[in-house]
Amino acid sequence: MNGGGTAPGPVWLAVSSSLNAFRACKRFSPALTIAELKCKLELVVGSPASCMELELFGAEDEPLGPLDCDEALLGSYPVSDGCRVHVTDRSGARAGQFEDVSQVAKYEMAESDYDKRTESMRSFLRQRSWGRWDREREQEREREREQRRAQEAAAAAALPLGARCEVRVPGQPCRRGAIAFVGETDFKPGFWVGVRYDEPLGKHDGR
Repeated sequence: MNGGGTAPGPVWLAVSSSLNAFRACKRFSPALTIAELKCKLELVVGSPASCMELELFGAEDEPLGPLDCDEALLGSYPVSDGCRVHVTDRSGARAGQFEDVSQVAKYEMAESDYDKRTESMRSFLRQRSWGRWDREREQEREREREQRRAQEAAAAAALPLGARCEVRVPGQPCRRGAIAFVGETDFKPGFWVGVRYDEPLGKHDGR
């Protein structure tokens, strides 16, 4: 007389794909048919079930053969925890296609429509007069910027072209030269002083 048994429990399998560089670890029932397994793998690797070829690898990554019979049960193959199922995609999809998020269509909303929403972060900040909606603080910052610019302009006006000067940079020897430029530039805000060194140093001509 044969004693009663219990159905084998789910097994943990690593899943890899010809389309992705990552591996996933999923639990599958040995009672699944290979066709049913393919349908579940669609959600893991993104390949259509009809375009999959499956190959089984052991826990030491040794090849154990293809899973090529859709009607067969997964448990009829030598599967155990730690084995790997590799999915080869035959749909013609490009490798890495499902990892390139730049190809994913993104939802965009017009600024005017976003301004009308009442549950957005922008609405939350605006209602509390925080961030750029803090008018008093923004006006104070603008006054501070104007004050700094006026101070820089006054300091720059006190530096005549051709005046002798010394340039001191931490960790470098003191350099002597003449002021060749004082004013604003296109590459950065604020007032800048260009110095023509007595020695042939630097990468600019002072203008």
